[in-house]
Amino acid sequence: MPDQVTPFKDHFSQQSSAYAQYRPSYPAALFDWLAGVAPSLQLVWDAATGNGQAAVALAEYFERVIATEPSQGQLANAEPRPNIEYRIEPAEVSSLPDASVDLITVAQALHWFDLPRFMQEADRVLKPGGVLAVWCYEVFSCDPKVDAIISEFYHGTIGPYWPPERRWIEQGYAGLVFPHPHLETPTLQMALSWDLAALVGYLGTWSATQRYKEDTSHDPLPALAEQLTAVWGDVAQPKQVSWPLKLQACRKPADR
Repeated sequence: MPDQVTPFKDHFSQQSSAYAQYRPSYPAALFDWLAGVAPSLQLVWDAATGNGQAAVALAEYFERVIATEPSQGQLANAEPRPNIEYRIEPAEVSSLPDASVDLITVAQALHWFDLPRFMQEADRVLKPGGVLAVWCYEVFSCDPKVDAIISEFYHGTIGPYWPPERRWIEQGYAGLVFPHPHLETPTLQMALSWDLAALVGYLGTWSATQRYKEDTSHDPLPALAEQLTAVWGDVAQPKQVSWPLKLQACRKPADR
């Protein structure tokens, strides 16, 4: 097992409580599918679990969930469950035994990893027939006027503050090299009903928003909220917000 990894870039501890409050939830169909493709429901490893959002959903299906996260600030907001064990450790070097895991999941975090080292680690801990599943989502859609303002904010105002790793999200992990043969995955979407305050709160969790604030000593969200208020209508009236979910997966051969 490698004993060193690329230094962890903690983009989320500072806004970890807001992250827990405003991040969109994943659809039940995703976890139904994951449980259906896993060779058994004994153990799942949720790598870079963040605040445990995916881990809590997985705990409804699997006997045990090991949820690892290098950011202590994120884990401080994780929801405890009797069958979830949270561990502070990087995805590239886990404490899991060889060939012990039915399913590995990575939700909206794979782009932060040292990919070759994580794929090697995933291969090590997966059981024969085990599945690695990763997913991500990019910018939401709401209505044309809101979307236009968000696009300018994303690409213009905070555009220079997105880290290079963001390109993986923007391309939906296309071109990702897996250690095992790909599985066909379903088409999924996340959808929520949010009022304007919730939507602006979510924008505050973006790592580029935080970087912009640190670099400029200026909070861009009040001005953005004004722009959105002008096109929203009744700000207390929720609108549907949706994200296409990009899911990719592979299965370790049963004879490995």
